[in-house]
Amino acid sequence: MRWLWIDRFVEFTPHKSAVAVKCVTLAEDHLHDLYPDFPIVPHSLIIEGMAQTAGILVGDARNFAEKVILAKIGRATFSRLVRPGETLRFAANIDQLSDHGASASGTVTVDNLLVAEIKLMFSHIDQNLSGAQFPEHNFVFGPQFSQLIEAYRLKADISI
Repeated sequence: MRWLWIDRFVEFTPHKSAVAVKCVTLAEDHLHDLYPDFPIVPHSLIIEGMAQTAGILVGDARNFAEKVILAKIGRATFSRLVRPGETLRFAANIDQLSDHGASASGTVTVDNLLVAEIKLMFSHIDQNLSGAQFPEHNFVFGPQFSQLIEAYRLKADISI
């Protein structure tokens, strides 16, 4: 099963923007790996949360028909640490969308305080120019993912 880092969507405007949240708890083992006596959310997981929020937004723009993968982290700047007990808010915007992929940018905040500004590029890998072949089934947005997205729709009472 695909690992989802975000808990739910709180806003979703198709083809444009999305906001997702992640509640950070001490029960997450990976928070203790970097500094066991001072648990923090690693920056890589903050980028992962933004990539999932923006990637789902990009996938929705093509009705989840494309295999959308993170191709490049254009920039990620961090302003503060995130600790257990805080809620991350990922606000993503599509900057550009084409047949071959998309670029997105966004901010990550906790209680309206800036945590990070992130720019990402995504590829629709079946539309790549290298001629590489990938499996026919959509291994990015598969059946298990669809079930989780439907749960997000119902919980957040939004349509995506």
